[in-house]
Amino acid sequence: MRKYVHLMSELESQLEDGTIRGGGRLPSIRELSARYGCSKGTVIKAFAELEKRHLIYTVPQSGYYAVVKTPAAGQESGRSAIDFSAASPDPELFPYLDFQHCLNKAIDMYRNDLFTYGTPQGLPSLLHILCKHLAGSQVFAKPEQMVVTTGAQQALHILATMPFPNAKRAVLLEQPSYHLMIQLLETHGVPAYGIVRTEQGIDLDMLEHRFRTDDVKMFYTIPRFHNPLGTSYPERTKKAIAELARRYDVYVVEDDYLADLETDTKADPIYAYDSSHVVYLRSFSKLLFPGLRLGLAILPPALQGSFKLHKQLSDIDSSLLSQAALEIYMQNGMYERRRHKLAATYQQRMKRLKLALDEHNDTVDVRHAAVKGGAHTHLKLPERLHIPTLLKRLRQRDIVVKDSASCYLTPFEKLPLLRLSISQAPEERIEAGIRVIFEEIGRMAAKWAKQQ
Repeated sequence: MRKYVHLMSELESQLEDGTIRGGGRLPSIRELSARYGCSKGTVIKAFAELEKRHLIYTVPQSGYYAVVKTPAAGQESGRSAIDFSAASPDPELFPYLDFQHCLNKAIDMYRNDLFTYGTPQGLPSLLHILCKHLAGSQVFAKPEQMVVTTGAQQALHILATMPFPNAKRAVLLEQPSYHLMIQLLETHGVPAYGIVRTEQGIDLDMLEHRFRTDDVKMFYTIPRFHNPLGTSYPERTKKAIAELARRYDVYVVEDDYLADLETDTKADPIYAYDSSHVVYLRSFSKLLFPGLRLGLAILPPALQGSFKLHKQLSDIDSSLLSQAALEIYMQNGMYERRRHKLAATYQQRMKRLKLALDEHNDTVDVRHAAVKGGAHTHLKLPERLHIPTLLKRLRQRDIVVKDSASCYLTPFEKLPLLRLSISQAPEERIEAGIRVIFEEIGRMAAKWAKQQ
């Protein structure tokens, strides 16, 4: 990380946690230069970037000062709901000003190209940058293997509906799984099978049976920080899935949408164990803006031609402006800085969530998963608990939670699960929210016991 970027991160953290208060004077250039062992030019550059983001301002012949922030609506009263249901990033953490700067620069750099069609595969200069970025996740691929998509959802749509070289038709997916993937398959009438996934993982013998006997063209899986469970596969399971895919000529579609939140450097994707039968999907929405609508598909040679054709017929190409802005954002080190900051924030929230669950879950038949990272986990509730009533009671107490009914194929048995996300839950309010959830579960359980 460049020195000025590191200094910016340090100062921004101090501005956020109140070490440097709104309206307060920042340390002088000379003082910061000595403290961080860097040149005065480095400090000046960091100040200039923070000033562009409207986090600080300069007073001639006086110095730099922190901008006074206006409290968000509902923040002063403390009565805003605690949202454990949201999947998108916290708007308070969005890098608006950073990305606005990159958009403006992209317009200047590519003004001769923005009003023409790009390439269906993606902006070539962005693809080269993505090669280097993904190598840090043990995903080694060449630009010709990559296709930038209009969100990962477009990649899923193309893969689910296009023909595969194995001449099979059905999609196998974990149960539960990503709700929009299920809706996509059922809306388009794509044959789909389910295989149970729990906190403990997946039955590999059953997976082999499915691969061997069913008409499965692809297996859709979320190995890392599963949606909605929040759990991750161990290395041995990922290796086994890759080996079974090769043996039975089934393609694995690996949705690694939260890879940028990973803190375990040894947690490699399935793609690292086999690239001949694995389609690797990455999303940039969870780290930047959902509205950016940029995803990436890395494809085996046998799928590249068909996928690129279907992509071109779908939208000709993905937004060149978004791609150019993302390129500049990554090239300048902003993406990596943002990734570190968001991963640290989420890790701290998940730690607070785990502590709260361990403290307040004293109910014998309610289980919470042991999740170490990512952005969410789940509660497994007893069958007798009426979830719609629980959700209603929690909403009356300003707690928003979602069940997982939409995460199952229509004919599949639906387990009573609640998904708990920390994406938009303030760290200081997580414990209070979890306490309320178990208070309501306890009240409903006591009422049910009296009725027996």
